[in-house]
Amino acid sequence: MVKHIILWQLKDGLSQQEKQQIKKDIKNGLEGLQGKIPGLLEIHVHTDGLSTSNADVMLDSSFEDEDALKGYAVHPEHVKVADSRVRPYTKVRMCMDFQA
Repeated sequence: MVKHIILWQLKDGLSQQEKQQIKKDIKNGLEGLQGKIPGLLEIHVHTDGLSTSNADVMLDSSFEDEDALKGYAVHPEHVKVADSRVRPYTKVRMCMDFQA
């Protein structure tokens, strides 16, 4: 199994209300990919970090293997969510992929 962990910081200048809506949209969009992408075992988005956090959103996903992760990256359903709900609103992205 391969784990795919992403941390995002949202762009500066967004109101708290905008941030809450964006986080909700990211969560719904990414978690909505469950069952649509071959090899995607689990996908969870966390948006309620503690005040000690310096990230706004965390993606925690699991894949059958590295090939499944590579397929996810270019899958049209994933690209659609990333291009419409994630990339326009994030300024920093950090990723760690590893064998679990």
